[in-house]
Amino acid sequence: MEQSLLQTCYIETPLGHAKISGNEDGISSVSIVDTQEELSNPIPKSLLDCVIQLKEYFNEKRTTFDLKLHPEGTAFQKKVWKQLETIPFGKSISYLQLSKQLGDVKAIRAAASANGKNPLWIIIPCHRVIGSDGSLTGYAGGLHRKQWLLNHESECKQQSLF
Repeated sequence: MEQSLLQTCYIETPLGHAKISGNEDGISSVSIVDTQEELSNPIPKSLLDCVIQLKEYFNEKRTTFDLKLHPEGTAFQKKVWKQLETIPFGKSISYLQLSKQLGDVKAIRAAASANGKNPLWIIIPCHRVIGSDGSLTGYAGGLHRKQWLLNHESECKQQSLF
């Protein structure tokens, strides 16, 4: 059976333009881009559910995603990404906790590396993994975006005093 070609679209998010790629097999990647891409109109049918669900997430109407996913990676990376999907909305874990959940405390660096290669921004919530001391450690989309996402998912929103 021939695999259908990947389709791509660009949407606007509060954190910049996002690039979504996928086909009938599922969503293969969602990433934030630091360029102003032309927004897609119309959205390809195979990507429409993803666009709708991301917009619902940003509008505080969705806390989980229900999409057919098709990320490419090694067996270990896919195992890590599957584990990331179990981190509840509004919660975070440390890289050490992640490696323990994977069954090998010594795999912390490998787990962190796989976390950083997550191709499905927000949908597989790699932003919910932080340092053991509570610090925001590396994030492909930039630490300011990681902080924004964690604040967005926080039960008690930080209000400005002024």
